[in-house]
Amino acid sequence: MKSTPDNQAHAQFSSPGELRMVRLLPGPIERVWDYLINPEKRIRWLSGGIFEAKPGGKIEFIMHHAKLAPGETPPEKFKHIHDPGVTFGGRVLRCEPPRLLVHTFGGDDSEVTFELTPQGSQVLLVLTHRAKGEDLPDLCNFASGWHTHCALLIAELAGSARPPLWATHSRLLPEYEKLRAAAKA
Repeated sequence: MKSTPDNQAHAQFSSPGELRMVRLLPGPIERVWDYLINPEKRIRWLSGGIFEAKPGGKIEFIMHHAKLAPGETPPEKFKHIHDPGVTFGGRVLRCEPPRLLVHTFGGDDSEVTFELTPQGSQVLLVLTHRAKGEDLPDLCNFASGWHTHCALLIAELAGSARPPLWATHSRLLPEYEKLRAAAKA
């Protein structure tokens, strides 16, 4: 018997440079896939920007969170992401619609994997973020960011109320710092 993932659960630090998050999303799988690669849908939960859905394809992450969370006040540290926003690139490493997407996130020091598996009318998402080099110290920020953005994706897919972006991220970041410290001990 399969257990149902808790969509509020923290990501796990599965190794010193890797986090893994499991979520159950409203399906079908083709719809979820579209939210990963279609810029008009991706902007509703993560970022805008081009996405060339093929191995070697270019990705542009235009993160202008004032559009995701209008009226919210970001922490001082992340004010630049809120407005005017930041832009960075990525590259598609694997693209196997509608089940597997692997891409870099910024430079080559971060790699993100989305694995989608149908489960009845829902879709199991396993998100893995591997960081090394200059991105390794940011792993807790990535964890709280993916946790927050996956909550936005679930709300978008379900047509339900969106959680606050910055309040959620601000609550989660110190929690992830404690979890990572415990995982290292």
